Amino acid sequence: MSASETKRINGSTRDFVYETIKEKIINWDLEPGTKISEKEIASQLQVSRTPVREAFLKLAQEELLGVFPQSGTIVSQIDLALVEEGRFVRQKIERAIVEEFCANSTQEQLFLLESNLAMQELCLEKGSHHRLFELDEEFHRIMFESCKKVRTWKMIRQMNSHFDRLRVLRLASNTHWDGVVSQHKKIFEYLELKDVDAAAKEISDHLDLVNYEKDELKLRYPGYFK
Repeated sequence: MSASETKRINGSTRDFVYETIKEKIINWDLEPGTKISEKEIASQLQVSRTPVREAFLKLAQEELLGVFPQSGTIVSQIDLALVEEGRFVRQKIERAIVEEFCANSTQEQLFLLESNLAMQELCLEKGSHHRLFELDEEFHRIMFESCKKVRTWKMIRQMNSHFDRLRVLRLASNTHWDGVVSQHKKIFEYLELKDVDAAAKEISDHLDLVNYEKDELKLRYPGYFK
């Protein structure tokens, strides 16, 4: 069994292709303006062209790919309007999640967050920005799962593709990650104290962080932005 077949065992081939390409776009393995083809991707992933075509269409709906009859399929630039919309929705919902978590969380769920924070601390010393991004996402996902809102988390993840691309670019271009980890630690402290107002404010400030840096990033990487 090939590596691709192993990865696809719990899902459809289309979903495997979709998740693989999406991850490459968000992690900047595929930069804006990169041209990709069905034939090339099918060959790389050892799949037929039909699921690749279906994945391309789904990624185009999320505006991660642009499909042009004359030019082919091209990785889209970051759209700051989509970044802001995704951030807005996530911020509003996560404030509600924080309130519910404070009211109903268990010691076991708090331990999961604390364990995640320990890994983030380790990442400051030895890790990569990709791993820190994964831990960041996991920290938030734990709260959603604890509140039995997994489908809500998945919906937010689908909306936040452009927001996530900007977050990864920020981590890659600025290796001073202490601020991100420090905010997570403050969020945890307020959750542990069940201080709803302080935790909700901290989560809002945390998700606002990208707003203070997006203009600088656009100046540094003008070709990456729409």
